[in-house]
Amino acid sequence: MKKAPDYVTTLDLITMLLINEYKFEITSTVAIMFIIIMYTSSHAFRYFAKYTIFTVLSYISATVFLPLMLWKPRDYKNGLLPAWGGRQVSKVLGITWEMKGKENIVQNSGCVVLINHQSCLDLLVLSEIYPVMEKCTVISKKEIFYFWPFGLASWLWGTIFIDRLNAESAQRTLNKTGDAIRHKQAKICMFPEGTRHGGPELLNFKKGAFHVAISAQCPIQPVVVSQYFFLDHGKRTFDTGHVVITILPPIPTEGMTKEDLPGLIEKSRTAMQEMYTKSSAECVKRELVPL
Repeated sequence: MKKAPDYVTTLDLITMLLINEYKFEITSTVAIMFIIIMYTSSHAFRYFAKYTIFTVLSYISATVFLPLMLWKPRDYKNGLLPAWGGRQVSKVLGITWEMKGKENIVQNSGCVVLINHQSCLDLLVLSEIYPVMEKCTVISKKEIFYFWPFGLASWLWGTIFIDRLNAESAQRTLNKTGDAIRHKQAKICMFPEGTRHGGPELLNFKKGAFHVAISAQCPIQPVVVSQYFFLDHGKRTFDTGHVVITILPPIPTEGMTKEDLPGLIEKSRTAMQEMYTKSSAECVKRELVPL
C-alpha cells in the first residue's frame, strides 16, 4: 500500500486544529453567555459570584504591592496601597460610598476608632477610612499572620496581631498598642461588637477597645456605617448599593479609670446607634435602596 503524501497529513492536522479552535470558541462563547444570563437573572448566582470576585480581588489588591511595602516595613503608609486597591474593588462590585463628618477627625493625637461590624465587606470601609485618617491600623487575631502572603502584607502595613487564646500575651499586645497610640499617634480601628451583624440594632459592645482607650488616655472616634441594604445573606442577594460613613465627634477618656468603663461603653454605643438608625433611614428615604 502506498503511503499518503505528507501534504495530506499536514492538511489533516491543520484542519483538526482549526476545528478544535472553532469548538473552543463556541464553548467559550456559550459559557460566557450562560454566566451573563445567570448573573443577571439569578440573585443567588450573583450573590456567590460577587463574593468570589470580592475575595479574589481583595486578596490581589492586598498582596500585589508587597515589593513596594518591603522598603518600609510596618509603615502605616503601606496601608494606603491596598486601600487604593479596595476602592477599585468597590467600583467593580457597584458599591458607592459617601463620607460625612471629616471635620470631626481627631487631630494631633492617636485614638481608638470604633466601627460597627456588618460583613467582611467592612474591609472596603477601611479602604475608605485609611486615606482620610492618618496612621490607621487594625488589631487582628494572630492566625491571620500565617495566611501568607496576605499575612505578610498585613504585617507590613502595621497590623497588630493578638493571641486571643493567651491572656498574658494578649495583655502585653494591648499595652504595646497603648504605647503606639500615645507615642506614635496611631489610630487603632476596632469593631466593638466583636462579630458581624447587619440588623437594625447594634450588638452589645465588648470591653476590649474601651480598655485600650482608657489605658492610653486617648479619645474614642466613633465611625458609623449605614446598613448594607443591598446585602442579604438569608435571601442570597448582593446588589449594587450606596453606603454612608459618618465620623462622629470624638469622645474623651482623659482622667477616666476602669470604673468609668460601663458609662463610656453606653455613651459610645448610644451615639453610634442613633447615627446608625438615622443614616440608614436616610438611605431608604433617598431611594438608594428598594423599600
